[in-house]
Amino acid sequence: MSEGAGPTPGGPGLPGGPGLPGGAGPLPGGAGPLPLAGVRVLEVAQNLAGPYCGRILADLGAEVIKVEPVGGDASRSWVPPTYAGDSTLFAASNAGKRSIGLDLGSDEGRAVLSRLLEGVDVVLEALRPGAFERLGFGWDSVHARSPRTIYASVLAYGEVGPLAHLAGYEPLMQAQGGLMSYTGEPDGPPVRVGTSVVDLGTGMWTAIAVLAALRERDRTGLGSRVSGALFDTALAWSGYHLLAALDGVVAGRSGSGLPMICPYGAFETRGGALMVAVGNDALFRRFCPVLGLDAWLDDPGLAHNVDRVARRAEVEAGVARAMAERDREELLAAFREAGVPAAPVQDVGEVLADPQTAASGMLAEVPRADRADYRTPALPVRIDGARPGPVSPPPAVGGGGWNALRDAGWTAEEIADLRRRRVVVVDAGPESP
Repeated sequence: MSEGAGPTPGGPGLPGGPGLPGGAGPLPGGAGPLPLAGVRVLEVAQNLAGPYCGRILADLGAEVIKVEPVGGDASRSWVPPTYAGDSTLFAASNAGKRSIGLDLGSDEGRAVLSRLLEGVDVVLEALRPGAFERLGFGWDSVHARSPRTIYASVLAYGEVGPLAHLAGYEPLMQAQGGLMSYTGEPDGPPVRVGTSVVDLGTGMWTAIAVLAALRERDRTGLGSRVSGALFDTALAWSGYHLLAALDGVVAGRSGSGLPMICPYGAFETRGGALMVAVGNDALFRRFCPVLGLDAWLDDPGLAHNVDRVARRAEVEAGVARAMAERDREELLAAFREAGVPAAPVQDVGEVLADPQTAASGMLAEVPRADRADYRTPALPVRIDGARPGPVSPPPAVGGGGWNALRDAGWTAEEIADLRRRRVVVVDAGPESP
């Protein structure tokens, strides 16, 4: 599973302010409404996995109302690094949402949440195991009151098993789920994967489960209970390693390589490292001439991948010598012209400057009142050629919350009273008539 509010969003009609629409509009280019337009999601989640699930649903068109503590989602305070004053982790996983600050430890706070639950299509919770149920919002309670509501939980170790009662965090799951055991250099220690693949993956799997549940509700008219689990995601990412272990082959650390393919890995050149992936014998026959290794084509002991794997040390040493003498950009161009898969090893600064990054549209612009060039990672899919993206930057605590409460049936006077008594933290909204 993976305080402090960000800068205040804009006013009416500006992204993030009281004029935030109730769900995303059409795809870019006027290709029609987004698939989840009209779906309302209540997100009671902090940190990364649950909010990332909510972010996916928001980008697909759902109206996502984020319920967070009055001091804000804990990940708001995970700094540095920051982007435009926000924690980068929070900023990347919470665009396109409305926020309501709410004290769920109080009777009044729980009463507000109970009313918010009325009429939502999906409730997404990612609290410690059992916490939401102890607050009075377990599956049985919610389903009895609202049979059409889909109940999605982001868990640590899953619904069953001896550890199901525990909370979980990204590095623990990378460790216990095996990812760290085969990540790193062969002669080095276990290494954490450098991005939160378990949290992000669990958010993704949970979003897929929500989509399936929405489709099932189309058929039955009833909501269902779905869940994703961090540990399960770690196991899923280890699928082919687990199968090998069933037959007694336990994966070790291979650096940038892959034990089943050779040559495959990052090799140094003049100008930086270059990753090559010679995934079959036909590619090997294209690969050798580029490096002046034509003699290898006459060696029957290198003709097939299984043989090259057996002679890995020899092959990799030869490739390393040949590539070390070449300029990276010249060699990359030669490989691509020959149809050999290759790519430069880039840091994220270089990635930002890469023309392919710009062409991808993966950094969506969502202007903020104080920063017109505010950008956020977009959803890595396209629909009819268009990439769906968030309608607004990440909210401050309570950003867009006035409208969320008004849409859920509270009057302006009721909202003003809740704000005055600090039952909720929401933006001011338009003045009451």
